[in-house]
Amino acid sequence: MQSSGLGLTVVLVVLAIFVIIVLLRSVRIVPQARAGIVERLGKYNRTLLPGLTILIPFVDRLLPMLDLREQVVSFPPQPVITEDNLVVSIDTVVYFQITEPRAATYEIANYIMAVEQLTTTTLRNVVGGLNLEEALTSRDQINGQLRGVLDEATGKWGIRVSRVELKAIDPPLSIQDSMEKQMRAERDRRAAILTAEGTKQSAILTAEGQRQASILNAEGDAKASILRADGEAQAIQKVFDAIHAGKPDQKLLAYQYLQTLPKIAEGSANKLWIIPSEVGEALKGIGGALGNLTESSGEDKPEGTSNTLM
Repeated sequence: MQSSGLGLTVVLVVLAIFVIIVLLRSVRIVPQARAGIVERLGKYNRTLLPGLTILIPFVDRLLPMLDLREQVVSFPPQPVITEDNLVVSIDTVVYFQITEPRAATYEIANYIMAVEQLTTTTLRNVVGGLNLEEALTSRDQINGQLRGVLDEATGKWGIRVSRVELKAIDPPLSIQDSMEKQMRAERDRRAAILTAEGTKQSAILTAEGQRQASILNAEGDAKASILRADGEAQAIQKVFDAIHAGKPDQKLLAYQYLQTLPKIAEGSANKLWIIPSEVGEALKGIGGALGNLTESSGEDKPEGTSNTLM
């Protein structure tokens, strides 16, 4: 009895383990943004969506889960020959997403390797029609052509290529040195042009400033001369008015002129004097006055006094 009971216990334990294994193999949970391919007896059966699902143990087989999120793959540098026979090294980055899990599983064995090889061959075809300068400055054009070719080729694999980026384009070291020398010469040329433009603008501004200063100085001198002339005219007018107000006679005018003659004679350049006729008349008047004064003095002298001047 004890041996039979022990054997029954072992059978029950084995049966329980079998049931647990069957339950574990029949119940599957698919995470979000994942997809599973179910094969029944080696043939495609269905595609599992996120959530809980039941499989038939030992009949259904669940293949590895596929990631439905957008994936980024960076490929190693690839040597590419340009149109001008220069070898450049180009790094590429591809953004793609699985849209049909069944096609990605059965239409291509390794879609990552397939995308890499297709990117390399397409890149060589595109860059092979461009020279080095065009390849360095036409990244957007190259990206667009690569994305179009890859998206069309990978559509039947259930993959959608959203973006293709050129991470780096490295020309040979000798070409890099030549480009650096060219850029250095270009920068020096631009610096020399800017320096010449600055010198030119400085000279123009200096000349303009000097011209403005000369104009302002001339205007200032002109205004000063006008003001001095106005002042002298006003002074002469005041003197003239004062003289006329005092009603001077010819004798006084002649006397004032005689006092002014020494001032007129100052300087070595004064060779010729011009005496107005009115002054001559005034001098005659002074002479006549002096003569009358002499005669009157002679009449008052006593007899026997001589008028002869020694």
